[in-house]
Amino acid sequence: MSTEEIVLTKEGLAKLEEELRDLKTVKRKELAERLKVAISYGDLRENSEYHSAKEDQAFMETRILTLERMLKNARVVDSEAISSNEVGVGSVVILNDLEFSEKIEYRIVGPAEANVAEDKISYESPLGKELIGKKVGDIINVNAPMGIIKYELLEIKSGV
Repeated sequence: MSTEEIVLTKEGLAKLEEELRDLKTVKRKELAERLKVAISYGDLRENSEYHSAKEDQAFMETRILTLERMLKNARVVDSEAISSNEVGVGSVVILNDLEFSEKIEYRIVGPAEANVAEDKISYESPLGKELIGKKVGDIINVNAPMGIIKYELLEIKSGV
């Protein structure tokens, strides 16, 4: 991972800090106990519990390093500075899908926080890129594999 700036909302920063804290305290202790038990089984060359625990340890330590780098390079978006006149990172937008006449609500976040299941889209996503800087009433055209998808921007709420 490069030293590129990571854009986060306050909520996203708190989640990453919580995950890091959990990994460094609770998960490390649990994994140490798993390794201790696996080692007690003897011969490590063919000990699947030991090898599984070591793989999990490597994955966890990599995740810890990744989180530490992300937090070191984090820029937190100030929710107080988010405008309700123009879409920016942290904005909550309500769109109307013009083809299906369906209202959709998304929160614009940084890539590290994006989660479509939670209606959080990255400002780097195709829709996110098109939304940044737009105002209520604007028509947004998103180039998708199936063709152009058109949305009308109905409302902009400042970050929650």
